[in-house]
Amino acid sequence: MPELPEVEVTRMGLTGPLTGARIEAVYMGKPLRWPLQCLPQSLVGRTILGVRRRGKYLLMDLSEGLLLWHLGMSGSLRVWPRRPEPGLHDHFDLVTSNGCLRLNDPRRFGAVVYAPSQDSPQAQLLLGHLGVEPLEPGFEPQTFYQALHQRRTAIKPLLLGGAVVVGVGNIYACEALFMAGIRPTLSAQRISRVRAKALHAAIQQVLSRAIAIGGSSLRDFSGTEGQSGYFQLETKVYDREGLPCRDCQATIRRRVQGQRSTFYCPQCQRA
Repeated sequence: MPELPEVEVTRMGLTGPLTGARIEAVYMGKPLRWPLQCLPQSLVGRTILGVRRRGKYLLMDLSEGLLLWHLGMSGSLRVWPRRPEPGLHDHFDLVTSNGCLRLNDPRRFGAVVYAPSQDSPQAQLLLGHLGVEPLEPGFEPQTFYQALHQRRTAIKPLLLGGAVVVGVGNIYACEALFMAGIRPTLSAQRISRVRAKALHAAIQQVLSRAIAIGGSSLRDFSGTEGQSGYFQLETKVYDREGLPCRDCQATIRRRVQGQRSTFYCPQCQRA
């Protein structure tokens, strides 16, 4: 599933080509996860003012209203100089004066939703429950520690839930917990102030590194020009079950938490 780094890489790839572009046509294929919430032709003539990100959502500001994009489990966005013939998994084309933005999504869990504003019910239904952004000033070590101290949930599924901090998906949660030396099964409220500070720093470091090298291309994700990400080549524990830990040589283990695979080092992650 595309997580915060992949969505941020996508945002950066869209901002230059599409800012200031005029929407000329909209083509929709098979239904996506949620309805568009407007007539497709009503978007024609509007100008794209910019592209922002909130958690795993892309917010495309228009001269009137905005479009919220979600890549779901397998989606990716690509900008083409002109609209190519759609393939089996191409489900939404936004044709603009600067090129065609196409959503490709084999599993169709992605979505494009129109909202009159970010404060409107359509947008708040998707954005209103999201926690703090991990790479913005509001994500502070003390506030993070206090949020953890109030919850008994195991730290790994808590990070994935997005209520405390957004965008720390499975691969990045595994890697951040390894970097901080924290067991993924440890109750959040049992994490000390020192360990919480280490985890806070690890989350920021892991996400920043992933963005810098284009995110992770595990299955379907690619950037806006079709390029792959490379973070999966640098992981210390994720998807390395049975292999030696890169730091201590202990055997990496896997367990299931909340229907998601968790990878960890039993030697390095004792705390």
